[in-house]
Amino acid sequence: MAEEPADPDVVEKARKAKEAALLDFGIGQSTVASWLYSKCHHHIATTAIPTAAVIATGDGTCALLYNPYFFLELDQEGVKFVLFHEARHLMHRHLYVDEVLRSDPRFTLAAEVAINHVALLRLHRPSLPTVPGENGGPPEPVGIDPRKIHDQYKDDLRAQGLTPVTYDEFVHTDLTVYGELRRMKTLQRPRLAFCAHGGEGGALGQGVTLDDETVGEIGDAVLREVVQAALRGNRAARDEILDLADRSTDGGERITRMWGGLGLDKLRGTTPVTRRVDWWQRWLVDVLASKLEESERLIYPKKHGAILLALGHDPMLTRRGPERKKVVLVAFDTSGSMPDSVVAWLTTLVGQTDGVEAHWLSFDGVVMPFVPGERVYGGGGTDFQNVVDYAEGRLKVAGRRLETEPDAIIMVTDGYASHVTPREPDRWIWLITDGGDDWPERHHPPMACHRVTSER
Repeated sequence: MAEEPADPDVVEKARKAKEAALLDFGIGQSTVASWLYSKCHHHIATTAIPTAAVIATGDGTCALLYNPYFFLELDQEGVKFVLFHEARHLMHRHLYVDEVLRSDPRFTLAAEVAINHVALLRLHRPSLPTVPGENGGPPEPVGIDPRKIHDQYKDDLRAQGLTPVTYDEFVHTDLTVYGELRRMKTLQRPRLAFCAHGGEGGALGQGVTLDDETVGEIGDAVLREVVQAALRGNRAARDEILDLADRSTDGGERITRMWGGLGLDKLRGTTPVTRRVDWWQRWLVDVLASKLEESERLIYPKKHGAILLALGHDPMLTRRGPERKKVVLVAFDTSGSMPDSVVAWLTTLVGQTDGVEAHWLSFDGVVMPFVPGERVYGGGGTDFQNVVDYAEGRLKVAGRRLETEPDAIIMVTDGYASHVTPREPDRWIWLITDGGDDWPERHHPPMACHRVTSER
């Protein structure tokens, strides 16, 4: 700011344009961008860079740099496009951290294509923003046009006698763009007078560094908050976070684990059947949440809605009672060793879950009532079918049938017994103890299944 001053009036006009764009993001067009810029503690107008950049340095902070003269050459929608582009670059740097990818110019171009395609789609633009041409020339586009890159790609592949994919297939994810660009024999990156993130050095501008640890921390924080907003009912947050997750499909095991840890399966309302995570407790909480539906009564919370509007976010409807209690049946296999830590944690989980009516069983060859905290008896052969018959109302335990239909059945077992097919397999959650057989995840249809470790 000190070394690269700009005219105060220009700075003020550019600041107002930037604030108006960020307000639009908060109202609904890009919840991710809104949260991301709330994490940028410094918004600096400077002519030290030609366009704009988001930087993250080793002190754990993030800053937005923007050239005020450049912003005034854009219309309001153009400013929004540039800011969206910068936010997406920072988030994609968080998603794709592989150094081999980041150093490949084809992946750099692929990221430009994918980001600008999403920006055009989400901001409802027919084309890239433009700035006035030099010396009164025609307007010049800001950034790389994904359709022009696709046209170049089609011409190259047809010259090789190969069949190109359609535009929609081409831009499906960053990695599909990257894979198709690698099929090209000759790739010439377009030379543009203006790029949406300044300079030829990538998304950081000229001479600006980016600390991966800071990017990771900020990226995790933003995604976590947007997922939570989506779970609370914010439709814009839900749409954008699911779109971002879909566009990072096939990004590798690390990205899969990251989305799983953020609770994406809970947001989708599906159960992660075969995903492996280290924290089976978190996995179970997410899976159980997908089984227990909220009530259907919707209300508008006036105070909460007013706060959201003041922060620039959409108000939302909330679900309130009266709510039917959810029924969870927990069955412990006592035919083998049962880790005490697993029993204790499950007891705590179900006891702290609001609106849950818990039914506890122990079983080996027969089904027996079980009271948390009391000793578990057993040791004979194992028969899963008895638990299935009790859960589905066909078997009496202690002279009584289960009078309500369970929303979820948690089976804690080593898995070694004859396989069963419940009437509704999607309600069953299998926790397989150390050394057990995880056949339920290979069952057709598959059931939610995860190994638990006695040390955790």
